[in-house]
This record gives sequence, C-alpha cells and structure tokens, in this order.
Amino acid sequence: MLFGPPGTGKTLLASRLPGILPALSEAEALEVAAIQSVCGQADLSCWPQRPFRAPHHGASAAALVGGGSQPRPGEISQAHQGVLFLDELPEFDRKVLEMLREPLESGCIHIARAREQLSFPARFQLIAAMNPCPCGYQGDPSGRCRCSPEQVERYRNKLSGPLLDRIDLHLGMLNESFSLGQDEVGKPSSAEAAQWVAQARSRQQQRQNCLNAHLDLAALREHCRLSEADQQWLELAITRLGLSRRASHRALKVARTLADLDGVSSIERAHLAEALQYRQLDRRPMA
Repeated sequence: MLFGPPGTGKTLLASRLPGILPALSEAEALEVAAIQSVCGQADLSCWPQRPFRAPHHGASAAALVGGGSQPRPGEISQAHQGVLFLDELPEFDRKVLEMLREPLESGCIHIARAREQLSFPARFQLIAAMNPCPCGYQGDPSGRCRCSPEQVERYRNKLSGPLLDRIDLHLGMLNESFSLGQDEVGKPSSAEAAQWVAQARSRQQQRQNCLNAHLDLAALREHCRLSEADQQWLELAITRLGLSRRASHRALKVARTLADLDGVSSIERAHLAEALQYRQLDRRPMA
C-alpha cells in the first residue's frame, strides 16, 4: 500500500515493480499463457513477461474477480504470477474490494453458478495506492489540506480492517524537493534491486522450498525463530500497536524477508522494528 499526496510517484513506483521481479519459470509462463488464451488475448508479444494489470476504480465485481453469464477470468486472474495495481483504492466499491480477501489468502478464486463451478488461479502481487485524505494533501508542508478529522476518518473507513491486514507493507510517501537541472540516477537501480530480490528468493527456496509469503503457521514457527528477548519485545510491540494475529504473522514474514535481503540467517531486532514500521495504516494504539 502506497499512500501519500498526489504527484509523489506512487503510480510510477508501482509500474516499476515488474522490473525487479525474477523471470517466469517455464511452468509459470505456461499458466500465464493459458489464462491469456481463455481470455481471448492472442497477442503473445510480451510473453513470457510477468503481467501488469491496472483496472480502473469503476471496475465491477465481475471485471475484477471474474464471472459473468459465461464465467471468464477477471483482472486478478489475468494478473496471476504478476502485479495487480489498484490506484485510488478507496474509490473502488467496498463490496468489490472485499472480494479480494479470499484470493489474497488462497491464491485462487472460486466462481459458483447454477450449472457449473469454476476455479481460476489468482496468485498475484497486489500494489495499491491511495491519498491520505479526500483532498490528498494531509500532512503536506504547504498546509493546503482543509479536510476535517471526520472526513479523513470516513475516507479511510472505506477500507476494512481485514483487507488492510492482508497487505504486508504500508509505505507513506512524501513530496521531495527537486531541480530540473539535476540529472540524478535513482539508487538502487532496478537491475541492482532485481539482483537482491533474486538472491533473497534463492535463500528462501533453499531453506524452506517456498517463498516466505507462503509459509503456514508451523513453518513460520520453524523458520522465523526469535531469541527470547526479541520475542518478548515483539509481543509487547504487537500489544501496544493493537495488531491482529494475521497482521502479526505477516509482519514476522516481512522481518524474515528483510533478513534474507541482508543475507543473514537469523532475524534481528532491527528487522522486526522495520517490519512493524510498515504496518502504519492498521495501528490501533492502546492507552
């Protein structure tokens, strides 16, 4: 989840994500080609690149999750093995967004009709973007935001807690000063980031034969062990932040991934602290 004022680069950053993901394996490429074939998309000029789908916020439930009189894969299935980008997330119909909860957990979508039941694959990387308030400028140094606390709360309440629980990273973005005369290259480059990602994924596959995001509870306890002091620190932090059990497990998986990116075998407290920093939108501090 990328949230911040307009013009901070949320859409640009999301569109660059496919460039740091590893190439599709042969099996994954065949899955993507099969979905494109079912959808009647014969153009394979981009095959076997990872899909990038960005539906408009006015998309219907059938367009997003699939269905219709003759059920066909929706945007989430067409993003299988790739990226699904939902810009202006609160502007989507809430009922449509709630339909994302099942595929985010299971990696597939089930569609039931009177005469048939179909299952489509839907294991995608969700990237969402939103403004911090209705006008978009809450927290901007210019002070141009005039939204009341009630308006901000009503705007953010368009997203349910269970949906936010399923989004691992909440990244706040701010406007930065710049000069048209500067010609600075972003660091790290996409090629460098892609190399880090490939190395981290390789460590995960060698350790547990799956990615950290796919760890079940038993595997989470086995591969994300903490020292007694760090475990007590994490439990206290989770209690104070009011995180749900699901959000806590996902934060632990993120910490495991941060350790893999650093190339270390054990999760350190710095990894735990950084992972908790990415749970900004679902914090409910206790008194």
